[in-house]
Amino acid sequence: MRPLDWIVLLGTMGFIVIYGIWKTRGSKDIEGYLKGDNSMKWWTIGLSIMATQASAITFLSTPGQAYEDGMRFVQFYFGLPIAMVIISITVIPIFYRLKVYTAYEFLENRFDLKTRSLAALLFLIQRGLAAGITIYAPAIILSTMLGWSLTITNLIIGVVVIIYTMSGGTKAVSVTQKQQMAVMMGGMIIAGIMVVRYLPENVGFGDAVAVAGKLGKMNVVDFSWDWKTSWDDRYNFWSGMTGGLFLALSYFGTDQSQVARYLGGKSIAESRLGLLFNGLLKIPMQFLILFIGVMVFVFYQFNQPPVFFNEGTKTKVYATEHAAELRTLEANYSSIFEEKQQAMHGLVSALKTDDAAAIATAEAQVENLNAAGKEVREEVKTLIKTAVPDAETRDTDYVFISFVMKYLPAGLVGLLLAVIFSAAMSSVASELNALASTTVVDIYKRSVNPNGSDTHYLNASKLFTVAWGIIAILFATFASLLDNLIQAVNIIGSIFYGTILGIFLVAFYFKRIKGHAVFFAAILAELVVLYCFYFTDIAFLWFNVIGCVAVILFGFVLQRLIGKKENELMKV
Repeated sequence: MRPLDWIVLLGTMGFIVIYGIWKTRGSKDIEGYLKGDNSMKWWTIGLSIMATQASAITFLSTPGQAYEDGMRFVQFYFGLPIAMVIISITVIPIFYRLKVYTAYEFLENRFDLKTRSLAALLFLIQRGLAAGITIYAPAIILSTMLGWSLTITNLIIGVVVIIYTMSGGTKAVSVTQKQQMAVMMGGMIIAGIMVVRYLPENVGFGDAVAVAGKLGKMNVVDFSWDWKTSWDDRYNFWSGMTGGLFLALSYFGTDQSQVARYLGGKSIAESRLGLLFNGLLKIPMQFLILFIGVMVFVFYQFNQPPVFFNEGTKTKVYATEHAAELRTLEANYSSIFEEKQQAMHGLVSALKTDDAAAIATAEAQVENLNAAGKEVREEVKTLIKTAVPDAETRDTDYVFISFVMKYLPAGLVGLLLAVIFSAAMSSVASELNALASTTVVDIYKRSVNPNGSDTHYLNASKLFTVAWGIIAILFATFASLLDNLIQAVNIIGSIFYGTILGIFLVAFYFKRIKGHAVFFAAILAELVVLYCFYFTDIAFLWFNVIGCVAVILFGFVLQRLIGKKENELMKV
């Protein structure tokens, strides 16, 4: 990186951390530390909710997802606005009325301590794992691109977040996320503008969109449904409106990392507005990030992309006896691209004439050459696996950062790296804050030391923030890539969220189901989800539906059995 990039990166990060510490100095009680003294306005809540969800994985992996698979990932979020309305109407008033610090306190009031502890434990497991991936995802890519040690990169992200999260608690997380969101969205918009500017002179914005459409990347909505095959289709309208809805209800309604964002609102109205703000803007935000990925795809139709985007892994192959094979494959890839470059200009010319026959001919030629290039890429991945057996051969997470490092001018590279670090910090801060809150309020204070002073619990919250931060850093250090990074986080969430949501839906709407029944129903439902994950090809979004529905169904059955048993005992 050039000196200007370092100045922009370090200056942006330093300002956000110092601002967060200064703005939230002096949290003297548990109320202020965990709920920010209920002082947050709706726009702070809304931006904080968006920043919590928009991790570094969003900005690293989502453009790569679009590069490979087009725009259809946006359907994942179609159920989110509906979820925001449901949570605003039903969940927020209950949480405010009970004056809870965490979502799981409500479950003890409705059921019993063991059900509350089970839900809290499920949350701690899935969010603790996710926190490690949230650190690891940007760290492994940044360390590769910048030549840094992975361990050092993990430590930089983790330690910086621990410092200001421990210092100011929930309020520190929320106030810093406003600046982080400004950096994130500003940086991505500039990157999108630059991608379009770097297209050939005869290729305008409209031409780029037309090319993307012809090459199958503008697949925003897919209404197709086949009962036999659609269960393993991760992204279509139906999975987004059902699985996505259930996942959003679970995440925003029961995940403490999000619940804490709106529990700190000045009033029910402010919290509702913050959630609805997120519901309105989240889909356009994801659409923009995916669209930037599509524009990077179009850019690489006219400018030769690397045969493999992870340059660090390619360097390892060059150091083996397979180097000559890799050079041969790269030469084949270059020759295919040169031919495709001419075909692309032919496709653009045909699109401008609206000649259907010419368009079809040019489109077919480009598709054939893209297929040939893809075959070479697959050969390269096979070669990499042979030369470096422990190497990760999925490289789409490196697409966007590779473009940034190679093509953007000095200063903008630093800004885009600041975007990635900001996103990592915002998500990890929310997660550590939520993990500490849940550990103290739902486990430590309730079952270990119920008679401590307010100061004691405040200090315990800070210590657990550090402890969870260390656990996340350790997990990040020893983790390995799981498929596409953004999918990895959502898969982990989907394994647990459906069961947690089922417990809460029973608590809200099925008053006849009591504590014993829902507790064992949740355990059985989680076993069903784990079976689906390990032994079926069902797409992960459906795990949220399966887990939730299973809790409700098992709950009804077990309650009837328990009720009959109790009646028999009463007769005796």
